[in-house]
Amino acid sequence: MARMHSGGKGQSGSTRPFISTPPKWSETDKDNIESLILKYSSEGKSTSEIGIILRDQHAVPDVKLATGERISAIIARNGMNPNYPEDMMNLMRQAQRIIDHLESGNRKDIHNRRQLELTESRLRRLARYYRDSGKIPEDWTYKRDQLRLMIQ
Repeated sequence: MARMHSGGKGQSGSTRPFISTPPKWSETDKDNIESLILKYSSEGKSTSEIGIILRDQHAVPDVKLATGERISAIIARNGMNPNYPEDMMNLMRQAQRIIDHLESGNRKDIHNRRQLELTESRLRRLARYYRDSGKIPEDWTYKRDQLRLMIQ
């Protein structure tokens, strides 16, 4: 299947090797890992940032192997869900950066204007998915003038 806004046909790359147990050198204390996840989540870190910190600083190569749950599931179980899912928030931040660029004296930048349209289209499609799955309210709509308030 082709990508959404390009002529490319999918993504080629390496895959993680299949292993069912964490390495012997890694941190495997479930309670310790969960407390670290909750600590970093309360500091405002995203799930991907938490995973990188755990991998690089605390010797946890794969949280799901060590705890049996994903980082987002641990955060949700403890009631610390963010307002918006991480991928949707990243798209909103990207759209806001492009809007700021266009408003700061670059009104004739037609390439970034087109990129803003594509980003907003992707954001609306993702919002429809999250509305249907119940992760955001049913009456939520994307509004360009309210975007800065949603990000903060």
